[in-house]
Amino acid sequence: MLRVYFTAEDLARVRVASGPDFLWEISNSVQTLQRRDGARVFGAWRQWARPRLSDSCRLLSPLLPPHGCSPDFLTPTHGAGETLHAAVDTLVRTPRPRLRTDLTRVAASRRLPGWTESLAQGDAAALRQLGQALHTYHLEALAPFWPRIHAQIDADRITRLHSLLDGGTDGLLAGLGPQLRWNPPVLEADYPVDHQLRLDGRGLTLQPSFFCWPTPVTLADGELPPVLVYPIDHAMDWTHSTPHPAPPVRPDDGALGPLIGHTRAAVLRAARTGSSTVELARLLAVTHPAISQHVKVLRAAGLLTTVRRAGRSLHVATAEGRALLRSCGS
Repeated sequence: MLRVYFTAEDLARVRVASGPDFLWEISNSVQTLQRRDGARVFGAWRQWARPRLSDSCRLLSPLLPPHGCSPDFLTPTHGAGETLHAAVDTLVRTPRPRLRTDLTRVAASRRLPGWTESLAQGDAAALRQLGQALHTYHLEALAPFWPRIHAQIDADRITRLHSLLDGGTDGLLAGLGPQLRWNPPVLEADYPVDHQLRLDGRGLTLQPSFFCWPTPVTLADGELPPVLVYPIDHAMDWTHSTPHPAPPVRPDDGALGPLIGHTRAAVLRAARTGSSTVELARLLAVTHPAISQHVKVLRAAGLLTTVRRAGRSLHVATAEGRALLRSCGS
């Protein structure tokens, strides 16, 4: 069981991460790739990815097994930036004491390959090799689906925003289920081991993760900046194709309406902060079937994604959709 203990100060310092974290998605996906459960969500991706992985990526599996602990330094909290390059650069500059502490803790529960001894000593070549393996793995296993991964995490963030607006921090924490249970002042989750995280006024970063499965995960060292990584809901067809690129926009295209149609443009604008079919129909004075058709076209173009929760479908503009709106001054 995982238990996260909040103080009144912590409740005022809860935040949802601004988007997917490259290294958490790599770490979680390497673990998920080795599992057999979750086939309904990840089965097709596993079949696609496994034959495509080069040998260098297999360096990651011993550090990230399907069950059991992994080193905290693989998912640094500070200084990782918003790009994969920045995240890996932070990782390869991990101080030697952190490397040694994390790898000693992991080695106490299972046997690690010999090359990790050099890693624990801060060997520059071993760190570079690990960094290259992370880059290669992302390129081979995740990059083709990254726009869709990003879009579904954006949709989850919109869902969290609605929970926060409707019920405050209590509503936000209570809405993270079903894996998480909010019993104030403690957030609980099923977990492979008993783990207690006392925030002590430091607040908590909630990190939505596409590949986190099947339970939330946090860092082993409770002294590190607190983060809770939780699974998001998935569209079951996410591997069927990579998102289509947004329609090309020329500087003289003018307003978005003439480009994609006025109603469709209005749907996309309303979806920036998330809207249901009912809300869109009411806002635009259009029938539900018409809204559903516009949503279908925008989703096929990669401009919009749909997340379903508690019987409610929320349509959210993707990063490509928001970029199109900005480029047209909408």
